[in-house]
Amino acid sequence: MIQTGLDRLIHEQLHLLQGKRVGLVTHPAAVLPDLTGAVDALLRAGVRLTALFGPEHGPDGAAADGAPVGDAVHPHTGLPVYSLYGAVQEPTPDMLTEVDVLVFDMQDVGVRFYTFVSTLFYVLQGAAQAGKPVIVLDRPNPINGRTLEGPPVLPDFESFVGVASVPIRHGLTLGEMARWMNGEHALGADLTVVAMCGWRRGMWFDETGLLWVPTSPAMPHAMGTSTSTATLYPGLCRLEGTNVSEGRGTALPFEVCGAPWIDGRALAKRLNALALPGVRARATRFAPCSDKFAREMCGGLQLHVTDRDTLRPVALGLHLVATLHDLYPDQFAWRASHFDRLIGSDRVRHALEAGEPVEQIVQSWSKDLAEFNQRREAYLLYRDKAENDS
Repeated sequence: MIQTGLDRLIHEQLHLLQGKRVGLVTHPAAVLPDLTGAVDALLRAGVRLTALFGPEHGPDGAAADGAPVGDAVHPHTGLPVYSLYGAVQEPTPDMLTEVDVLVFDMQDVGVRFYTFVSTLFYVLQGAAQAGKPVIVLDRPNPINGRTLEGPPVLPDFESFVGVASVPIRHGLTLGEMARWMNGEHALGADLTVVAMCGWRRGMWFDETGLLWVPTSPAMPHAMGTSTSTATLYPGLCRLEGTNVSEGRGTALPFEVCGAPWIDGRALAKRLNALALPGVRARATRFAPCSDKFAREMCGGLQLHVTDRDTLRPVALGLHLVATLHDLYPDQFAWRASHFDRLIGSDRVRHALEAGEPVEQIVQSWSKDLAEFNQRREAYLLYRDKAENDS
């Protein structure tokens, strides 16, 4: 079993917090191996917590996707909980008045538009402006740290789902991402990363020995070899930028997709005919309890992962959108601004509308991916042979 940054901080590096008032940026998925949450773990270790900060989905991880979250009082400790997903996205000087150091501990999913990346960016920026150091407690990238996929974010398309110009699958841990953003965006934060012990870049989450805690209401599943929300999420989330359901409001978000006007058998036949690596489509029907087409019966697909190492979910998502666009020209519609923010530009949408082959679109990113892979070397903390095993 690997050791997370939280585990190592408590057992080896508590001196980093000795005598300091600590603000903790966290959520329910930040746990020790025995599932003790970060708040309780730090309090039991004698750390003086004075403020808590929460990301999208709130301190309980229960708020819906995109729902603003307000400030609160922690029910068990009485500590103030400042929301960083609502009217305020960056910790303000007033929030940091009783804080000497900010500790950041959140489990990410390894995808640029999952908003914990943006929360980390604004924590680093706000802390730098307030003159407060930041300690990031590192955790695994659950979809491995090798595979890179997708385009960067182009100028004028930055948003809270694309604050850093990195690929969609960036292959970084949040500790490495903090180093990248602090360096490449010149944020000027006084940054310390407590690295994991034993994590290797090729690991998927189910190879770490850790237990999966849902990072949000629509990211429920433990990492497995045949099916996983997180494995398909980098591609199926693309449907958020269309009028097709991405499975929110079902038991299989980002694993099923559909709409009332879709013939699942026809769609599955077309997608399977592409022989995309690592995935197989099966026709299904479902009625979401919320979100798009709530309580309406939808035809569509369930995507089954047959080989997660060869699967390229971003390419899969574009093939799916292109197929829907072709099969249902009168029913399919874009939510253009959101699609563009997720992908990082309007180029991909325009290329799909023009009928450009998906393979050609994907190939257009190869130079950007090679440059990113080279540039990220300076910020990596782990190699395929673990460097933190001692």
